[in-house]
Amino acid sequence: MKKIRARISGVGMYVPEKIVDNTEMQKFVETSDEWIIERTGIRERRFVSDGQANSDLAVKAVEKALALAKTDPAEIDLIIVATVTPDMMFPSTACVIQDRIGAKKAWGFDLSGACSGFLYALMTGAQFIETGRHKKVLIIGSDVMSSIIDFQDRATCVLFGDGAGAVVLEPTEEENAIVDSILCADGSGGTFLYMPAGGSRQPATVETVQKRMHYVHQDGRNVFKFAVKFMADVSLELLKRNGHTPEDVKLYVPHQANLRIINAAKDRLKLRDDQVAVNIDRYANTTSATIPSCLAEAQQCGRLKTGDLVVLASFGAGFTWGSVLLRWGM
Repeated sequence: MKKIRARISGVGMYVPEKIVDNTEMQKFVETSDEWIIERTGIRERRFVSDGQANSDLAVKAVEKALALAKTDPAEIDLIIVATVTPDMMFPSTACVIQDRIGAKKAWGFDLSGACSGFLYALMTGAQFIETGRHKKVLIIGSDVMSSIIDFQDRATCVLFGDGAGAVVLEPTEEENAIVDSILCADGSGGTFLYMPAGGSRQPATVETVQKRMHYVHQDGRNVFKFAVKFMADVSLELLKRNGHTPEDVKLYVPHQANLRIINAAKDRLKLRDDQVAVNIDRYANTTSATIPSCLAEAQQCGRLKTGDLVVLASFGAGFTWGSVLLRWGM
């Protein structure tokens, strides 16, 4: 009897219409287009309009993924939303989306894995497919980072954007599916990238708001150092244990945090430019949405063909990091 694997049968992405280029960012902080491009590779990002929330972006990405997978929302068994910027603390954004798309038989939950959230959610959903528990699982990475960035902090406010990506997982007995993964965490790195207030340790008060504790705080130097090493090394380890080399990879999809991190990881793996997915220049760091948005664009432009070897890699707050190996099955 052949092993049941989880394959991606549909993928979609959505970014808000509002484009904010680097010149626009100069209205908030002392910076320049040249400074931002040189240090991050970002030229512009998308921000939500007034009243637009996480689920609004996610639903549009989901609709595209479901259409490509030729799947009716009523067929969905499970919805997992990777996010650090839910519509609200509760109910979960997964429940909001379930209601809005009419996925009547689905259950769901939000998963907090920061920039590694999509990979964490992807592999969680894959387990339900591989065990035979479910037939259709919806995995979403969606974040509205403009809601938690400090527009007085030049070091962080230029880095992030808003967006959503989604994939549909289905069972298959073919090889064109998720092959393997390595997921990691090291909580000792938590203080390098975090939001101090808003949880039970520092509930919202007038003082926490005045001290700007409800925004992203980042030690960029340490995040850069660990991101380059961990993201590249875990990808190489995953390839080796499955009998592959970087030369075999059709597309390497790294988390889009900073173009210098992406290029450093690329060089560490000895990959060519044409093997690496990059969209940070147009969307900035959309946190859990970066990897699925890259996949959606690669699918749309014909960059991926059935059977292509794909490696996904991420690094984020926690610290969390990991890599997923798959053969494209669409």
